[in-house]
Amino acid sequence: MRKIAVLMMAMVMATLAGGAFAASYPSKNYECIAPAGPGGGWDTTMRMAAKVLTEKGIINTAMPVVNKPGGGGGVALTYLQRKKGDPYSLVVYSPPLILINLTGQTKLGYNDITPISMLINDFGAFAVPKDSKYNSIEEVFEAIKKDPKSVKVGGTSSMGSMDHVQFLVAAKAAGVTDLKSIQYIAFQGGELLASIMGQHIDLASTGMAELVGAYESRDIKILALTSPSRIPSGPLSDVPTLKEKGIDAEYVNWRGIFGAPGMPEEERKFMENALKEMSETPEWKDICERNGWVPAYMNAADFKGFLDRVNEENKAVLADIGMLQN
Repeated sequence: MRKIAVLMMAMVMATLAGGAFAASYPSKNYECIAPAGPGGGWDTTMRMAAKVLTEKGIINTAMPVVNKPGGGGGVALTYLQRKKGDPYSLVVYSPPLILINLTGQTKLGYNDITPISMLINDFGAFAVPKDSKYNSIEEVFEAIKKDPKSVKVGGTSSMGSMDHVQFLVAAKAAGVTDLKSIQYIAFQGGELLASIMGQHIDLASTGMAELVGAYESRDIKILALTSPSRIPSGPLSDVPTLKEKGIDAEYVNWRGIFGAPGMPEEERKFMENALKEMSETPEWKDICERNGWVPAYMNAADFKGFLDRVNEENKAVLADIGMLQN
């Protein structure tokens, strides 16, 4: 009887503790970090997630977004190491989180923060100025085959990170052999769009969402997407994939939310559930459709397994193009 009484008391205490946690968290504002400048994919994803979470009342405290650009996401990653155990620090990341580690730009990686949930899959897009002499992605790669330095490519990630790598993957599949000689320039956020529209670079390699507005206004031409199949609806539904153009390549730009290293388990689970609820709202689904994102919610355990697998896949890609360091 004594053992039963002790067990019942423990269950009551656990219930009370859970209730106290539910009542006390969250009790202050979050710091929602976009590891790049305003206007890019990280910034847009974090702002839209914070907007839906707060406007739908899923989170009852403020979720201001703070931009911490630099190092292809490395600056924010270093900053988060000082936030160990903080349940109010959130960050959005995508493939550069893995790539900047594998290319030796930082010793930190996805194991140095806390995976919470994957949210979406985005895909890469290759765009040229509206008056560009290039009217197809095949023409771009043919020019590069003749002279690798003839096409100046820009992106919003650092060299060796996502925007650069997705173009190299496509170029290699198209038969380009001198990948290291291709000119690549890294920009911050909205600088890339200004540069391509101003014809300061020949081609922009970036995420689809960053180019939708300029494409709708016909200020740029999007030559191809890195998605496995055409986007079924929305403004980019008329843009061909690399595979449609005879280039056997694709590149998935996943995006997900992470916490600080050592984020407490109860708070992590709370946010995981909040993001799942958000992902099922009509508002989030509408945002995804408008931005050409594919909803791809994944819980923390599955997200961690996905990251482990993608890490190994990217090692192989980077080794193939001579950029693997770690």
